[in-house]
Amino acid sequence: MSSSKTEKIKNWFRENVRIPLGVTIAICIMPVILTALFYALRTSIEPMDWVVINISAPIRSFFGLLSSIYPFAVMEILCTVAVVFLIYYIIQSIRDTSRRRGKWKLLGKRLLPILVIACYVYASFCWLWSSGYHATGFADRYGFSSDGIAKEDLIVVTQYFAERANELSDQMERDENGRYIADRNMMFAESTRIYRNISREFPSLRGRIYAPKPMLYSWLMSITGYSGMYFALTGEAMINTHPPGVYMPFTVAHEHAHQLSVFAEDEANFVGIAACVTSENITFEYAGYMAGLNYLLNALIRSDDPFSNEPSEEWRAVMSSLSVNVQRDRYENWYFWNTRTTANTGVSFIDRVLTTVAETTNDAVNTIYDGYLRSQSQELGIRSYGACVDLLVEHFIDIAHNYEPAEVED
Repeated sequence: MSSSKTEKIKNWFRENVRIPLGVTIAICIMPVILTALFYALRTSIEPMDWVVINISAPIRSFFGLLSSIYPFAVMEILCTVAVVFLIYYIIQSIRDTSRRRGKWKLLGKRLLPILVIACYVYASFCWLWSSGYHATGFADRYGFSSDGIAKEDLIVVTQYFAERANELSDQMERDENGRYIADRNMMFAESTRIYRNISREFPSLRGRIYAPKPMLYSWLMSITGYSGMYFALTGEAMINTHPPGVYMPFTVAHEHAHQLSVFAEDEANFVGIAACVTSENITFEYAGYMAGLNYLLNALIRSDDPFSNEPSEEWRAVMSSLSVNVQRDRYENWYFWNTRTTANTGVSFIDRVLTTVAETTNDAVNTIYDGYLRSQSQELGIRSYGACVDLLVEHFIDIAHNYEPAEVED
């Protein structure tokens, strides 16, 4: 479009579209009022419970329905377009106002719409997602204890998860080198049914689940250390497709837990694991036991002395009991995540620069997200991802005590 036509369009809008000053002010201050109202009410559980049930959950589900029409992650497309447009708009605004009188006032007017839109996005995020952090949590809803767990129970449940992982590991599809392989598309399609059994025990987990989306920016997610995410403003569960596939079903289940209004990360971990191991789908079962085993082993390794450099004897015993396939799957996952921030181009200077950039990006993202979680009364911050151990032990202790390992045929 030529500049002359652009100017004609602008002039037409100036002459024919007039928004009253009062309406303009109301539009500008509305998101500020909504955000202030959220912060005023978030200390009370009752209004937050009402918001989650009557506003947040229905709207997020509707957004999920709309975005499910598309096979790609709508959130990634919107963010990409927004970033490109924002850069263009700011540069163009600076160019258009730099040589005019009162340029700072004009620039402020040009940038005000961006600020207002950002405030609306933040206010929407507060009411649709952050409200859940201040409502009744999953553990409180179902009467889970907060008194901690006994080491003896931790050992029993960890051994149970190790035994189940060992049993299922031999039934997984593997290549000629014994490496885990799975059909991702089938996994994503089947994931919408994995909550059927667990929802009988926990009725709040009944609800519509939409198939997850593979992320276009999986490489960026890998650098920042995340295997998946849920975006409330589009209702989408999005999965990083780069990590080894053995834990991917658990990641899918975790993000589905967020779709079902399980907000806290430790609770979403527990719910995801419980959904996997009760799904009657062997791919998800194995992922659930492997994910749970990771959290339990991390708790068991320093169970004698949190400040000790030596792992506990119980941890050593469980580790020595793991099958070759389980050990291989755990190692491949560990190797993947521990090499994401290390460049290896063969040129030392470039490797140092890229590694520094990747590590800085990872630290920055983790710091920002940790601060966000703490600001929403998630006192453990990012560490809440590993705080599901108490829930696992409390829920599975009776099952573990009554479990009889399958007999191994000669």
